[in-house]
Amino acid sequence: MSLNLSDISSFQDAVVTVMGLGRFKQGSGIGAAKWLMRHGAQLVITDLKNQEEMRESVDEISHWYDVYRGQFPDRTIYQPLFVLAEHRAEDFADVDLVVQNPGVPRESEFVQLAREQNVPIESDMSLFFRYCPFPIYAITGTRGKSTTTALLGEMFKGIHPKTVVAGNISRSPLEDLDWLLLEKSPVPVVLELSSWQIESLENIDRAPEIAVLTNIFPDHLNRYASLEAYAQSKMQLFRHSKEGQRAVLNADHEMVRILSDQITCKKYWFSEHDFSGTFPPSGGTPPTAVVVPSEKEGVFLRRGQIICVVEGKEHVLGDTATMALKGTHNLLNALAASLSAHLAGVPADAISAALRSFQGLPGRQEIVKEVRGVAYVNDTTATSPDGVIAALDRFGRGKQIVLITGGTTKGLPYGSMGEKVAKTCKYVVYLAGNATPDIQAAVGQAIPSVVAMSMEEAVKLASKQATEGDTVLMSPGATSFEMFKNEFDRGEQFVEAVKKVKE
Repeated sequence: MSLNLSDISSFQDAVVTVMGLGRFKQGSGIGAAKWLMRHGAQLVITDLKNQEEMRESVDEISHWYDVYRGQFPDRTIYQPLFVLAEHRAEDFADVDLVVQNPGVPRESEFVQLAREQNVPIESDMSLFFRYCPFPIYAITGTRGKSTTTALLGEMFKGIHPKTVVAGNISRSPLEDLDWLLLEKSPVPVVLELSSWQIESLENIDRAPEIAVLTNIFPDHLNRYASLEAYAQSKMQLFRHSKEGQRAVLNADHEMVRILSDQITCKKYWFSEHDFSGTFPPSGGTPPTAVVVPSEKEGVFLRRGQIICVVEGKEHVLGDTATMALKGTHNLLNALAASLSAHLAGVPADAISAALRSFQGLPGRQEIVKEVRGVAYVNDTTATSPDGVIAALDRFGRGKQIVLITGGTTKGLPYGSMGEKVAKTCKYVVYLAGNATPDIQAAVGQAIPSVVAMSMEEAVKLASKQATEGDTVLMSPGATSFEMFKNEFDRGEQFVEAVKKVKE
């Protein structure tokens, strides 16, 4: 059959391959499989992980198969076929659609086979962009995008309690699509988008109503040929922007300022500095001035207040002294969310209320517990050197950090991180992984260290080295896939191990 992607009902009886099920219960693979199954698709679900590794995910899909059979007696619900520990050519050549998990490289020979056979390739995100009837507000960047997404969601929830917050923040938006299609009035949708998710939108002629770019640092260089290629993957978010849509950009980040010339829609800026007048030259110090030119509208900090200047009008959106979010790195996240909310019509009182109440997300410099004067911090989402540096900037006073770090490589340079660790840490516990030797080499021999083969062992070793006033910081600077299911599993294991530390 020829699949009509403009009509959701055409999925009934279509043969669809879901490539990459994953192990997030509400992630892209499982979210896509559930949505397609309940709309009557005949699914082939394939993943290179084996039966044992995928057991929980397979059980999850099987559970929903039983639920949907009872819930939708008026349609045929097909039992999915699982093909694990391999991909088969026939599952990509002789099907109506391939739905590719964002974690699957575009260069995969099986993705290329589907293209050669003119089989459409979608993702959970591209399907959502096709069918979502309401405005989408999207956030991307290397650092801060999850926090900015969640905070913007809280600002919207102050006036729209049903606001959807999804995407790379570990929830597939397809989990919410069907009830959104039944809503009579608009519901805001706030999505965190990774570079891989943005790439999956290449055939979608739709851009977010507001698209936010927080920053760009070296990341995923095991998937991209260069930093420039990685940056361009982010810029695709703005490629289909139309008149009336807006970009929210980081004025304090040099690469963002340079890339902004590629963006054709209306641009607004956020900065820690009063950017009235001109932006700083590359590497220069931001000036302090008094007048904001209309073409450089946005938000900035002035004496601790979040000042918004749009269309010649100045508003105070919040006060940093009363913000619940801690850490200087979160100031820019708060500014980006505040500006986006204001442009979307959220009143200033709802913005400031969210700033006062939102304390951040688990696994992002999260202070889990204090035991005998030692603080234990879960920073599992710091999967790049820049994330570790941000955590060390916050907690690294007087060489009182015992750092747990290391994991699976993304091809990133660790020189700057190593220098920072050497200056701020008293001891390092390395998690085993193929990125760990590079981190060890960057840190050098000056800091005593040990290698741990599990998170429980790492926490035990770290706690032995920590004394009153110290911080045990788990900030890996790498991905998690050799020792853990994913970064959230890594964080959960850290929290559980901390609970066992003797009071």
